[in-house]
Amino acid sequence: IISGFFKGKKILLPKDNKTRPLRDLVKESIFNLISHSKKINCLIDNSNILDLFSGTGSFGLECISRNSKKVTFLENYSEVLQILKKNINSLNVGNKCEIIEKDCFELLKENLFFNKKFDIIFMDPPYKETRINLIINLILEKKILNNDGVLIIHRHKNDNTNISTQLNILDQRTYGISKIIIGN
Repeated sequence: IISGFFKGKKILLPKDNKTRPLRDLVKESIFNLISHSKKINCLIDNSNILDLFSGTGSFGLECISRNSKKVTFLENYSEVLQILKKNINSLNVGNKCEIIEKDCFELLKENLFFNKKFDIIFMDPPYKETRINLIINLILEKKILNNDGVLIIHRHKNDNTNISTQLNILDQRTYGISKIIIGN
């Protein structure tokens, strides 16, 4: 964890290479953009976060460390789910977390989940995932992002997917091999 209440705490990482943890440099850059960009009107403090393809929970746990109200983690890969649960337990933040063990695409198609609104949605699917626009369009169609909220997408810098025109892109940056797209 790079800042906030749990600054300096280590989180467990997967032993396999099927999960790609968010690098600290990229994570710090995202939080700096949220905090300091004049284009972005939401704050981490007291916000509701949806962490799609959450993996070990690096992004969501950083949000909790920075005083978000609640983080909903969505992950369905059983190997990394165990690590996510251990990371949440090691920080003793279960009261601020919800883990949904479902496929992202199935969940986004269901209406049961969408009685919630999120201030920040972080989407970090595997680089090989090509259905990015399907996720974006479902998020916007289901109206689960608050009006001033932001959708943050993490992709490989060489990913040339044309992002859905339904998403208003506020900023796009490249850090090493990572491309970050922020929109609403």
